[in-house]
Formats: sequence, C-alpha cells, structure tokens
Amino acid sequence: MDTSEQKSLLLKRREEITSDLAEIEDRLDEPMSDDMDDLPSERQEDEVLQARGNSDVDRIRAIDAALDRIENGSYGTCASCGAEISDERLKAVPETALCRDCARSA
Repeated sequence: MDTSEQKSLLLKRREEITSDLAEIEDRLDEPMSDDMDDLPSERQEDEVLQARGNSDVDRIRAIDAALDRIENGSYGTCASCGAEISDERLKAVPETALCRDCARSA
C-alpha cells in the first residue's frame, strides 16, 4: 500500500469535511425566523445539521488518527487484532483502524 497516496486522499477528505463543517456552522449561526409557523421546521433542520456536524467531527478525528498511523508506521495494521488490513479495505475506507473481521464484530 502506497501510504503517500493514502495520505493525500485522507488530507483531501479532511479538507472537504472541514469545509462542510464550516458551512454547517454558518447555517446554524443564522438567526431564527420571526414567523412562529416556521420555528418547528427550523429547529428540526438545526437538529439535522447538528447531527451532520457531529458526524463530520467524528470523521475528522478518524482521519487524523489515520494520518497519525501513517506517520508512526502502523497504518494498515488492525488496531484490534494486529492483522494486516487489506489494500481493498484501505482503499474503500482509508481512515479505518480495523480489519474487516474486527469491524464486523465491533
């Protein structure tokens, strides 16, 4: 596995997610409508945006952890069982810390 290629991919994904997170924060900072009829739908939209933002933060953490594993030489080794993570899995989910078997049982 070419870790420099994976590092570039992870950095690109991190940048995209960070941009999405900034957009979410901007939308959440918008003032609420004065129209009482719109408030329930605005609150619901805010809840969806907050959930998406939380997911983005989790993805950034996973990407940062994968970048750390690249730097310390443990990228591609399952954090649970120590087995090698397949190249196919790393291409599909480059931020993964678990092999397919351990991910299924987690």
